[in-house]
This record gives sequence, structure tokens and C-alpha cells, in this order.
Amino acid sequence: MTEFFPITNPVIVFALVASLILLCPLLLARYRLPGMLGLLFAGALLGPNALHVLARDQSFILFGTVGLLYIMFIAALEIDMQQLKRSKSHTLLFGLLTFAIPQATGTAVALLLGFDWLAAILLASMFASHTLLAYPIASRLGISGNPAVTTAVGGTIITDTLALLVLAVIATMAKGELSEHYWLQLGISLSLYIMVILLLLPKLARWFFRSVGGDGVAEFVFVLATVFICASFSHLAGAEPIIGAFLAGLALNRIIPHSSTLMNRLQFTGEAIFIPFFLLSVGMLLDVSIFFASARAWVIALAMVGTVILTKWAAAELCRLLLGYSRPQARLLFGLSVAQAAATLAATMVGYEIGLFDEAVVNGAILMILVTCFLAPWLVDRYGRRIALTQQHLPEETSAEQRIMVALAPGQAAEPLLQLAKWLRKPASVQAVYPITIVEEDSNHDVKLKYAEQLLSHAVSYLAAANIAAEPKVRIDLNITDGILRARRELRASEVIVGWSEHSSTSELLFGSMLSRLLADCSYTLLIKRQVAPLQHGQKLHWLLPPNADLEAGFSAAVLLIKRLCQQLSLTLQIYCQPEQQARLTSRLKSLPDAQWQLASDWLQLPALLQNQTPAGDLLVLYGVRSGGLAWTPGLPDLQNQLASQFPATNLLVIYPAETQALP
Repeated sequence: MTEFFPITNPVIVFALVASLILLCPLLLARYRLPGMLGLLFAGALLGPNALHVLARDQSFILFGTVGLLYIMFIAALEIDMQQLKRSKSHTLLFGLLTFAIPQATGTAVALLLGFDWLAAILLASMFASHTLLAYPIASRLGISGNPAVTTAVGGTIITDTLALLVLAVIATMAKGELSEHYWLQLGISLSLYIMVILLLLPKLARWFFRSVGGDGVAEFVFVLATVFICASFSHLAGAEPIIGAFLAGLALNRIIPHSSTLMNRLQFTGEAIFIPFFLLSVGMLLDVSIFFASARAWVIALAMVGTVILTKWAAAELCRLLLGYSRPQARLLFGLSVAQAAATLAATMVGYEIGLFDEAVVNGAILMILVTCFLAPWLVDRYGRRIALTQQHLPEETSAEQRIMVALAPGQAAEPLLQLAKWLRKPASVQAVYPITIVEEDSNHDVKLKYAEQLLSHAVSYLAAANIAAEPKVRIDLNITDGILRARRELRASEVIVGWSEHSSTSELLFGSMLSRLLADCSYTLLIKRQVAPLQHGQKLHWLLPPNADLEAGFSAAVLLIKRLCQQLSLTLQIYCQPEQQARLTSRLKSLPDAQWQLASDWLQLPALLQNQTPAGDLLVLYGVRSGGLAWTPGLPDLQNQLASQFPATNLLVIYPAETQALP
């Protein structure tokens, strides 16, 4: 097989890498594991130390280096600066503790393992840094505003910055470039370097974006160029390129909105090409044979894993005592700060390249990343749920702009969906409703475009009759789902209404249903409607609430929509829930005093209660829960199909409320 491997044909290499980038996250998603683990495993399996299918040549080194810088840039670009300001004191304390404890303890452990001082300090800096890998779980549970979460987010900036500074100093010392004037030179040059990036780069970026206008390609290339220019000049300031990339991200943080098209392009490029290449190149460094060659490799790996877990736990516990956090909050803080990824990989690569670390440390770092990436999501999910169960989200009308988008499709009745938009629209709103049709791009799309225009013309007439402004949109896209999501982002729609689909295609079964892909974006409310009889003839709105649904972050928004529907259609609200939910909901639903209750100790009994209480014309509403939410259970996805088949003559509406925006 040596005549075939390693593969050197660049076309075949790129095809194989693209396939790995596609398949690894999809396979691991089935087991709710981070996709980065699959790429690390793939790199280790196919790399030169295992099957030797791929060689870690200059192309992997080049793209891997770019990916490393990109990780640091994106991490800084996505920091919520406003959130950081709200918890200054807690952030500062936790940031210093979660740096100092792992740094001091890790240095002592490394010295005991036989490392010299430089290697020991650099190894300890790997324990001091962390990555907010499990933050999206906390956001999904609706606890992103909890003090423990905001403290963890702010502390990440402090500890990662300090760890990167340690990396810069140690790398300089290892290269023999440390002179008696180094600290003065470092202080002056680094200060000037930081000031130039943080003060001049934002002004340059604003001028460029104003001058270029809407040229997306030029904007993207400008950002890409500035990041790597800042990184390339870092050596003049006595720092590592990753610090330059990180500073560039901080400088552009306020210039590039988190929900903008440019941000989406930056994230897409990194996640699709640069970062996967970096993960594959790091995985190629893993040599399993080292673990079997000597006991030292096992000792180093286990010491690294044990040290990072114990020191991060100690920092979280100390914050619990000093800041008055509860035990679940301390465990949540520990879960958010224990995961190792970007900064750890950066220190590992730099230490390996300058000769401070050998293969045993690289293997230990990768094992540490794998263990903490498994541990962090479990901790945040377990203790985040406990915290979420104690929180209350009071429903309040907000002044946020409501933008309703209605996705119309050939073969589906348009009027029921437009009716729902009309009823859900705020009475005093002057914002137009957006009827939209997605035309799949193929050889026959010209004919489909004409039909779409006719469909939208009818929608405009229908809304005009109700004195509602309409802005029809036609989009051509490769598939319906991506077209809906892109249009939603462009229009900044707060609610999206789609029709009920009775079947799934083969491609949906393979790559995830249309529903799951629409729900991946948590920043809007998705409403799925099936109408079989006029709603005006109904008497009741039957609202089914899964256990803990009232503690979801989006529940308050759902209450407002339900209230609006009941008022518009003069329907009596009947709520189906568990007894403990009624006790919590009574005070929260004072604005709906006529609500009736149907209680069941077991959620699975609720459909049976509906059997004799849903005449034709009534509206059955199911509170939809996104995967990973506080009220999520594995049986929920099948429930709406069960209800649809059990009540064929009943109108059905599933509401998936918007959730708190997640941080990557």
C-alpha cells in the first residue's frame, strides 16, 4: 500500500479533506458531540502516525497556521462587550483566579514531571486558558443573563489574554531573544502595538466600509487582510501572531455587527475551511504508539487532564465562596471554564515548534481537549437546568419591532397563513408583512418564477383588503430551507410562518429535516400551521405545554402570541399541563383570567384528555421546544405528528419561540 499512500494528488487530497469536513460533524452530531472532535480523530487516524493516508505537508501546515489565527480572531470578534461591562468586578476576580490557580499549580506539577522552568510555565498556561465551548447550551436554557454565565464570559477574555502573554514571553525566551532591556522593550513595543490596532484599525475600518459601500467581497477581503497584517507585525512588538489576530478581533468587534452578512461570511469561511484544516493538522500530530512506548506519555497525559480539571474546579469553588454564588452556579461556572480548545491548541503548537514540547505533551494536550470537551457540555446542561428551574420569566410587552414573514409554497393554501400573520400582528404596528416565495434554481425556474409572482400578487391583494401593507419577495435559491433562512436574516424577521408538511423527502432524512434546519437559528419565532376548518368558527384554543415549558426563555413571547390569538378570534384558552406547572403559571397568566385548566401528572396522558374536547374549528396549539432546550425530551419530535394523525379535523399550530442569541 506504500505505493498509494500518502496521497499526493492535490485534487484527491482536497476532495478527501472536504469530505471529512462534511461528514465528521454530521456523524458526531448524532451523538451530540462537538464536530471538532471528529476532525481531530480523523486527522489522527489518516495522518502519518497511523494509516498514513495523508501527509502533514506544507499545505496542511499553511492552512493549519491560518486556521489557528482565525480561531483567535473569531473568538475576539464574537465577544459581547456590553455583557462584559455589566459584570466588571465579578469578571475581574474570576478571570484572575481562573488564570492564577491553574498557572501556579500547573507550573509546580510540570516541574515535578521533570520539565524545565520555561516548558513548565508554558505548559501551565495551557491550563489557565479556556474556551466557551458549552456557552450555547447555557444560552439555550435561557440563563445567559445569570451572573455565573456573564462572569465566565468576561473571565475568558482576561485569562486567555494573560495566557497568550505568557506564551509570547516564553516563546521569546526559548528563542534566546531575551535581553536585559527586553521587558522595557516589550512594554513599549507591545503598548504601541496594542494602541495602533485598537485605536487606528476601527477608524480605518469605518472609513473603508463607508467608502466601499455594499461590496461584500471587498469588505470580506479587507477584514481578512487586516487580520493577517496585524498578525504578521506581531513579532516587531515581541508577541506571537495569535495575539495580533486576537487584538484585530477586539478592534473590529464593534464595527462588524454579530448578525450582519459580513459576520456570517467570516464565520462561514472559518468553519468551512480554515478551522477544519487546523483541526486536521493538529490531529495528525497524535501518535498513539507513544502511549505504548513508555509510561511517561501516560503520566504526562493523565497529569495534564487531572490538573486542568482540579484547578478550574478550585477557581469556580473559590468564586462561590467570595461572590456568594450557589453550588449549581459554581458548577455551571466550572463547566463553562473547563473546556480546552483554541488557546490550548495555540500554546501546544507554538511550544512544539520551538522545541519546548515533545510528542508526549502534544498527545497529552489532545487527550485533555477530548476529555474537557466531553465534560463541559455535560456539566453546563446538568447544572444549568437546575438554575433555569428556579428562574421566572415574566411576560411583558416590548417595544421591539415586529417583522412577520410568511413563506408561501405552491400547492399550499396561502390564505390560512396570511390570516395567522394578520391575527398575530400588533394592533398598532405599521410594519409591513413580508410574503415570500422561494424558487429552487433549476432549468425550469423561469416558469416557477411566474407562478410565484402570481401567488405573491394574490397575497398582496389579500393583505391590502385588511389594510395591511405588504412587501412581497421572490428568492431563487438551491433549496427551500436555505432560501427561507437567508430571507429571514435579510429582512430581520421576528416571526416566520410556514405551512404544515405531511411528508419528508429522502434528502431531508439524510441531512436533517427542513424543520430541524429551520430551528437551528434560535433568533426568531417559527410558527407551523395546519388549517382544516375556519378558525372563526371555533370556540377554544387548546394549549399543550410540555413539562418545564413555562421555564423556557421564550415562554414569555409565546404567552403574548397566545393572548393575541385569543383576543383576535374570541377563543377561550384551555391549558393542558402538569399540576406543578399550574402553580407556577397562575401568577404569570393574570392577563388571561378566563383560562381553563386540564391537568395530568404524566405528560403522555395529555393527548388522551384532548380526545373528546376538540371539535372541528378549534385550534390546538403545541409549545415547540428546540433540541437541547430545558423542556426537551426525545419523544417531543414525534408528538406533533401523533397529534396531526389523532385529530385530523382539528386545526393545529406549533409555536417555537425565539430564544436568547447564542455565543459561538
